[in-house]
Amino acid sequence: MPPERLRLPSGGAQRFGLAGIAGALAALGQAPLIWVPALFAGLALAIWLWASAEHPKKAALIGWAFGVGHFAVALLWIVEPFMIEPEIYGWMAPFALVFMAAGLALFWGGAFALARWIAPRNGAVPALVLASSLAGAELLRAYVFTGFPWAMPVHGLIGGWMAQTTALWGVHGLQWLLMSLVALLVLTRSGLLKALCVASLALFLVPLPASTEKPGLDAPVVRLIQPNATQKLKWDPEMARTFFDRQVRFSAEGSASGRQRPDLIVWPETAVPILLEDADEMLAYIGHAAGAPVLLGIQRYEGMRLMNSAVLLGPDGKQRALYDKHHLVPFGEYVPFGDFMARFGIYGFAASEGQGYSGGPGPALMDFGPRLGMGLPLICYEAVFAQDVNAAPARPDFLVQITNDGWFGEISGPYQHLVQARFRAIEQGLPMVRVANTGVSAMIDAEGRVTAEIALNTAGWIDAPLPAAKPETLYARIGDAPVAFLILFSLISALGLRRRLT
Repeated sequence: MPPERLRLPSGGAQRFGLAGIAGALAALGQAPLIWVPALFAGLALAIWLWASAEHPKKAALIGWAFGVGHFAVALLWIVEPFMIEPEIYGWMAPFALVFMAAGLALFWGGAFALARWIAPRNGAVPALVLASSLAGAELLRAYVFTGFPWAMPVHGLIGGWMAQTTALWGVHGLQWLLMSLVALLVLTRSGLLKALCVASLALFLVPLPASTEKPGLDAPVVRLIQPNATQKLKWDPEMARTFFDRQVRFSAEGSASGRQRPDLIVWPETAVPILLEDADEMLAYIGHAAGAPVLLGIQRYEGMRLMNSAVLLGPDGKQRALYDKHHLVPFGEYVPFGDFMARFGIYGFAASEGQGYSGGPGPALMDFGPRLGMGLPLICYEAVFAQDVNAAPARPDFLVQITNDGWFGEISGPYQHLVQARFRAIEQGLPMVRVANTGVSAMIDAEGRVTAEIALNTAGWIDAPLPAAKPETLYARIGDAPVAFLILFSLISALGLRRRLT
């Protein structure tokens, strides 16, 4: 039976509705609100409802409704790209949100059903089974169908001290711990165990203290350039020149005063409004104005393939290094079966025709010179994937993300993207330079703190010292495999126990 003294709703519709409310409540733990108590309450309510499910089918419906409520609120920003050209795409916006929320919720519905099939309704064993099943669903969500690990419940914990444990076992390990503590609190009858869970969850509320380390006078300095080119105007022929000139001016400022030039200047994704093969004069102009190396986003063709690229220029404007984005956004940068879909007028938002962009060969390091060392470039969406960062061919000295978050609106999307970048820094024990077209651009230290930033929807620049790297983390060495093993071991062990008892 479910925990005593809790009166569970008797009707299926009531449970279904409450599960949706639980998901919406848990979503308030996402940026920009990051209301962690709401996250705990939403998870607890969903787990309590799971305990009322008599069989896996009802558990699946509760889990699915919980997921729909969560993703519909957390991913509300997903309608924003459709409103860039509302006369063409606006009609798709509500369908995109509904189908995205309903589709992602299938992972949680499956997790609830699996846990109900394996475990009885209450006690420590079912609590750990449900936690492992949910954590496993989130791990799968990060990998299958190219992955989409956005709006994970654990992302709401970024500001707390416990977020630092992701350096040991990644976000999926912390996810398992969070789910386990909440499930044990709801499902166990042991007063002592409940008290331990409350005390442990309280640790998630302990904020990470401010860093006491100060960058040395010889620390390399990076200039972050944020042009605030709104997506609606970014490719307008008249405004494109305005935004380009703004970036050049921001890069050059301080030169006339004799101020020491930064060691690196970073522009955002697709910052240059023409193709790389046509941009020699423009790149020379950038290098001359900047007087320092510049990393910038630009598009280019390789044969018939359109690439979303990052180019490192020397002060002479000559190309020093090139990286092509390899993890593309489905239905954003390319459309599966794009040539066929193009017959019906369906294109990737960032693409010009057919299949859209092509992916590069994979993660690659860039040599930024003796002062900065080797950096791992990430273009936009790639910072969402912990496994992509872990797949670097060697350990870099820092991470650098260039992105165009103008697609994500002004309410939640850009802030959620920033949170995920901060987790990548913690997992790797490396600082991250993050430059976004409309914001939020930020310098992030190796513990995920933002040490300098340019606010959303602001045009400007800032010179920020690059924080020091930490020793290589355990997660950087072992990745997600141990947590995947822990989840599988827990589920298989519980299944074996169930068979012995039946």
